[in-house]
Amino acid sequence: MRPLAGPGRAVSGAFWLLCLVVLLTGCGREPELPYLAPGTRVLAFGDSLTYGTGADDAQSYPARVAEATGWQVRNAGVPGELAEDGLARLQQLLDEEPVALVLLCHGGNNLLRGQPDARIRAQLAAMIELAQAKGAQVVLLGVPKPTLLVRTAPFYAQLAEEYGLVYLPDAIADTLSDPALKSDQTHPNASGYALIASQLLALLRDAGAI
Repeated sequence: MRPLAGPGRAVSGAFWLLCLVVLLTGCGREPELPYLAPGTRVLAFGDSLTYGTGADDAQSYPARVAEATGWQVRNAGVPGELAEDGLARLQQLLDEEPVALVLLCHGGNNLLRGQPDARIRAQLAAMIELAQAKGAQVVLLGVPKPTLLVRTAPFYAQLAEEYGLVYLPDAIADTLSDPALKSDQTHPNASGYALIASQLLALLRDAGAI
């Protein structure tokens, strides 16, 4: 004779159902950041898109983030730099001064040269691991490929997923898709950097950093 389902079985079933709900909820949770008070040291690291080529210094996205948050944001953008050179420079900068957050926007010049995605991805992964090893949070900004349809290179999303990063996927691609927001084919103008900064600030706010 098959035993009747008693209270114990019902409780056990409910328990496992609750565990499943918690697990699924956790899987869908977006990455978060700790709150960063005004005065916190932040490193904006990248190439000309970080430097602000095409606009005045005060109009770059790092300058706008600093103004909006009160953080001490160091603009460490170097126009024309390749990711492999940036990796060595990032090591030096993080050794010089600890930072709480790295805003990482790199790889654009490698994409312009048509380097393989896997090669660029490996360099960016090394930058992320380096920053995290130094105790810094990392926010990744996606950079588009230089194609007719401006689309963010897919490996940026893959990196964000792999390392659990707060990720801004399309702000730069959206900007460079609009002629009114560009200073040339590969750089925003002041209005374009303002759009990138506004989307980045909204992301940082949603993640809890602001």
